[in-house]
Amino acid sequence: MAELRPLEAEIIAIGSELLTPYRSDTNSLWLTEKLNGLGMDVKLKAVVGDERGRLVEYIRGALQRADVLIATGGLGPTEDDLTREAFAEVLGRRLIRDEGLLERLRQRFQKYGFKMTSNNERQADVIEGAEVLTNRSGSAPGMFIEDGLKVIILLPGPPREMEPMFEREALPRLAQRAQGFRMARRVLKVSGLTESAMDDMIAPIYKPYTNPTTTVLSAVTGLEVHLTALAETQEEAQRLADELANKIEARLGQHVFSREGESLEQVVGELLVEKGLRLALAESCTGGLMAKRVTDVPGSSRYFLSGVVAYSNEAKIDLLGVPSGLIQAHGAVSPEVAEAMAWGVKQRTGADIGVAVTGIAGPEGGTPEKPVGLVYIGLATADQVEHRKLQIPGDRERVRELTAQIALDWVRRQVLA
Repeated sequence: MAELRPLEAEIIAIGSELLTPYRSDTNSLWLTEKLNGLGMDVKLKAVVGDERGRLVEYIRGALQRADVLIATGGLGPTEDDLTREAFAEVLGRRLIRDEGLLERLRQRFQKYGFKMTSNNERQADVIEGAEVLTNRSGSAPGMFIEDGLKVIILLPGPPREMEPMFEREALPRLAQRAQGFRMARRVLKVSGLTESAMDDMIAPIYKPYTNPTTTVLSAVTGLEVHLTALAETQEEAQRLADELANKIEARLGQHVFSREGESLEQVVGELLVEKGLRLALAESCTGGLMAKRVTDVPGSSRYFLSGVVAYSNEAKIDLLGVPSGLIQAHGAVSPEVAEAMAWGVKQRTGADIGVAVTGIAGPEGGTPEKPVGLVYIGLATADQVEHRKLQIPGDRERVRELTAQIALDWVRRQVLA
């Protein structure tokens, strides 16, 4: 299967606003999924501002590399909308004003009670030889262009216009030109290992494979192993991806918490429902982050009873029943208090599992004995109360997010035990 080569695609998002801190390109993520579904491999994504010279330079390079080039944005009526002009220049083709398209634009403005200004007429300029893609959600039409063996698709920038245009107008045309290959992915999500330790375990398994290809990613919410397989049919591609996924999962065991893309909180919720168990949380340093993640899952009321943010010592005493003497003797950030918080929230809510976190998220508050990043997690069940000690490096956000991830993963493993 190594000889198979899918069509290679590039996506360019056009617009200077996408190079500021206030706007981001989300279209390329959506388009990548659609292209992968056709068996096409997205090799590069780029954002280029509204500068004709840079845009022309990028387009020329992309057409040397890619089989399919998709551009979003820059099809509006203003002077800085340069997509049509830049592509026409690179392709050596004229811009031709489509009178039928111009009339439809006039009718659209009239329908909604707006006066069409002269600059809107630019949106009826079509690159010579292009097929017009109708925009039913806005005024900017798209274009489908063939240049030798290359395919170029120009789409409007707003997702509410781009997505239906691509689905209805571009996707059927593109599917006809796909080479008959299909791509399948499998994503394994992993917890409880460092990236280097995991790769040491699984590299001997995936390295002999050229199809599927393997990519290892790291994030606060865990490690991910992405497997991408290519075959002449979707079924065969999925079989190849699953075959390697099964081998890796067998090696990693319970460290794998998802193989279908589910989040950890989704997996925990499914396990709690399956076992008929109910969960309650008591949070100090995470400030409700765990409860938010749990309740982000639709239907979480079936297994989640309550979340208590007991930030102060007084709240720990009054809301969770932590003995004041325990805090005085050991401090709020201690294994004893973590266990008392977990037991307290379990008893007061009637939950089957109570989980608590207390720690020093920083950037201040640490001491030599209890540095920033020190966290204790408590877990209470019907017959025991346990704790775990963590020392998490990084800033306040990372301490909180990683604490929540580790605590939820402990719930998963407890339910599986």
